[in-house]
Amino acid sequence: MSIGEVLALLQGEFPDVTISKIRFLEGEGLIEPERTPSGFRKFTHLHVEQLRYILTEQRDHYLPLRVIKDKMAESFGRPRALHDKQEVKLTRAELLESAGLDEETLTELEDYGLLAPVARRYDEEALKIARAVGGLARFGLHARHLRAVKAAAEREAGLVEQTVAPILKRRKPGAIGEADEAARELSALLLDLHAALLRTGVRGVLGR
Repeated sequence: MSIGEVLALLQGEFPDVTISKIRFLEGEGLIEPERTPSGFRKFTHLHVEQLRYILTEQRDHYLPLRVIKDKMAESFGRPRALHDKQEVKLTRAELLESAGLDEETLTELEDYGLLAPVARRYDEEALKIARAVGGLARFGLHARHLRAVKAAAEREAGLVEQTVAPILKRRKPGAIGEADEAARELSALLLDLHAALLRTGVRGVLGR
């Protein structure tokens, strides 16, 4: 089945479910659809049952995703995507080598606040930023050109903070897990929106 067909099967019972929600749950490792050679998702009836299980647990029991993952491992078996990933902690030299950057570029990234080490180690997000900047450099874009991108990301993070703050203030059991899940889903939706707006803007630049 396509993701649209899966959505049609679920919406009668879960009217609030969306394609973005299904993609978010995939990104969090709760389901693992196959992909066609062209990149389209392929779902089976097992994936539909997994999604129905997840959505029911969220709706009826208000469980955070990390608890649902553990319960799913017992009911469906543990998907490959749920295996624990080794945490990325790179030294400065390792980051430079992994990202293909020179010392001057990394210093510039830090000066402009695009990334920073924690306890003299760089995490996975820092590596992604460094690699992305390395790719952008091929088009003549450097850290100083990316301040607008950083400012936009900070504003979007502010929207997430504004939305989850009331959840944290409730101080009820599971509030932190609920806020974490909401923040992740909001981030995924904002990324989808940002990508769509960027594609629209690029089409305008190209006169399409």
